[in-house]
Amino acid sequence: MAKHTYKQAGVDIHEAASFVDDIRTLVQRTQRKRKLAGAFGLFAAGFDLSRYKAPMIFTGCDGVGTKLELLLEHDLLENAGMDLVAMNVNDVLTTNADPVMFLDYIGVGRIEKRQLARIIAGMSAYLEACHCILAGGETAEMPGTVPDGMIELSGFAIGAAEKADVLEPKSIKKGDVLIGWPSAGFHANGFSLVRRVLAQEGVKLSKKEMAHLLTPTLLYHEPVWALRKAKIKPRAMAHITGGGLWENLGRIFTKRGDGCHLKVPVWENDVVQKVLRHVDEADAWKTFNMGMGWVAIVDPKDAAKALKAGAAGGAVLLGEMDRSGTVTCELKA
Repeated sequence: MAKHTYKQAGVDIHEAASFVDDIRTLVQRTQRKRKLAGAFGLFAAGFDLSRYKAPMIFTGCDGVGTKLELLLEHDLLENAGMDLVAMNVNDVLTTNADPVMFLDYIGVGRIEKRQLARIIAGMSAYLEACHCILAGGETAEMPGTVPDGMIELSGFAIGAAEKADVLEPKSIKKGDVLIGWPSAGFHANGFSLVRRVLAQEGVKLSKKEMAHLLTPTLLYHEPVWALRKAKIKPRAMAHITGGGLWENLGRIFTKRGDGCHLKVPVWENDVVQKVLRHVDEADAWKTFNMGMGWVAIVDPKDAAKALKAGAAGGAVLLGEMDRSGTVTCELKA
């Protein structure tokens, strides 16, 4: 009687092993600034924290959401890798930590090495930019569970910081200034709503416009580095993802009775506006970043210096902290 094999069940472990060899150069690109500790022969990744005097570590876990469906449909796989890194690394950056290691989980119905290598290439490009190591991951071939043509993506970021450098949102005071940095688009949030609008309102986008709509989430290491270089320690920083300015800022300070009223620049993005004109305005503010992907709260005496430090990234003054206990937003006239 013939015996069954794992390959007959739809899983080719040799193909998976060769894929690891294929992407070795991409992984090595992320280890130019930092190196793993004693990586050979280990089944987990390690990073040496001895250069820190009082180290603290931070972790984040996120995915790309339903944007991934459109990225697959329009063959923008590198963008998916960039989105995955940014959604995780940005969260770690909000603490003022250095992103030091990143791991990925990729679930597929069948391994297609060229397709997966493009996703890893996007990840590596962003990780190299912020000196974060692609420390490992898991590529799971799951025939019958993940449909052919679909991909599951999750990312995990680890950051390290000196305890004295970690931000303390409790230090926020009335009169502190909120400074925002622009987004490149909807980033990787709210795409269930975007997809609904595209389908039900018959919004027609050219190939170029669709690529613009699916622009990768920006990686905000440069604003963080610019503030450090200017010797500015913010009270807090926020990555504006699902929930928009209203929720992502509110989670930092509204429970203490603090609040702010923001005047947000009009979002000069024609493709985004083609979608937004079909979205309830109140819901849009609570779903999308509305053009601001990153916010730092700083002492008012540091405001001018912070704006100057962030000028290359388009930093703008959004408003001041108050005692309203709420976050409200309006378009700047």
